[in-house]
Amino acid sequence: MLQIVWVSSPGSWVLKEPDCHHDGKQTSWKCGFVRTIIQHPCPTHDPRMFKKIQICLCFFFVLGILYEISLLASCCFSYMPMSKRFLTPEQVLNLGKSIIFLETTERLEPPPLVSCSVESAARIYQDRPIILFMKGLKNDTALELNSSYAGFSLLSSMKNVFIFPLQMETIFQETPLLQWYMQVVPEQEKNWVHVSSDASRLALIWKYGGIYMDTDVISIRPIPKESFLAAQKSQFSSNGVFGFPAHHKFIWDCMENFVLKYNGNIWGNQGPLLMTRMLKAICNLTDFKGTEDHSCQNISFLNPQRFYPIPYPAWGRYYEVWDKSPDFNHSYALHLWNFMNHNQKGVVAGSNTLAEKLYKAYCPTTYKDLIQNAELRDFTRSEDAA
Repeated sequence: MLQIVWVSSPGSWVLKEPDCHHDGKQTSWKCGFVRTIIQHPCPTHDPRMFKKIQICLCFFFVLGILYEISLLASCCFSYMPMSKRFLTPEQVLNLGKSIIFLETTERLEPPPLVSCSVESAARIYQDRPIILFMKGLKNDTALELNSSYAGFSLLSSMKNVFIFPLQMETIFQETPLLQWYMQVVPEQEKNWVHVSSDASRLALIWKYGGIYMDTDVISIRPIPKESFLAAQKSQFSSNGVFGFPAHHKFIWDCMENFVLKYNGNIWGNQGPLLMTRMLKAICNLTDFKGTEDHSCQNISFLNPQRFYPIPYPAWGRYYEVWDKSPDFNHSYALHLWNFMNHNQKGVVAGSNTLAEKLYKAYCPTTYKDLIQNAELRDFTRSEDAA
């Protein structure tokens, strides 16, 4: 079973049900009530008083059950801060409507673009759990929310954001990918960070359903489809955004083909090329006209305008100043092509680039904490050093 390592609010790294002997400090209402009865027993010759106590006990017992149910309901719908309750990955994922992100490097500090992707999804899908799986996060990793990991702290404080360790062997259980994973040697793989991400997203969506998104995708409005692939261009599918219900045959077939046609030396062979060849095997793909979507075998093949209105050869336009910014009225989310960003272009406060405007509109907390405040802290340090 997956083990949860998730932080939701300051100082709450491990929560336990309070009991009567918790270091002599916090005592639950249940223990306090019972202790009161023990310390002040009611006369046994008074049946009316004894009956009242029975009624009170039943009342508080029912109240406790309703409280537990309300916590679960709050997690499913209004997402109360998780300092009130810990949930395991299975409990969250089994809701079947998760938005899933993956970090398959060892880094623990989400950079601003990752933070923006997760925050924007949390704002757009407020009634759904947003899950970030991090490979660098271990079961014994204890990170404080006020630590130097500003991005981690920021995301952990969001009510419907969950951060779990990425345990691939567990994720691949009961899928065609397990045998492949047990045989592959990551150190010898040229594109392991990408290949392992390609495999993990397939297994998670197969098991639990939901939507997968790359960590350079900024959500701007809800995706209205349940079973869908995102076209990068006509007759070519990406795997940077896709969604299916649990145990969908297409995803199972993709996992089988992943193993059968595995070649880790070819970038994208287990990702967009895999999705494209599997879609072509069951559908007659044609060119898109206008902003129409295609549909085949109950799978929506969404127009490139939905996620890729700026194609990858022009990815740098996101970091340029536009005379008139596009409205993206036909898009659900925007893929910023971070893989192409070899020079690590980023958002600069006050630059007025398209990316800065997107941050301000769809991930304002990230913009304030990781862009504006970070620049202010850097300026203060330089002044102190001088």
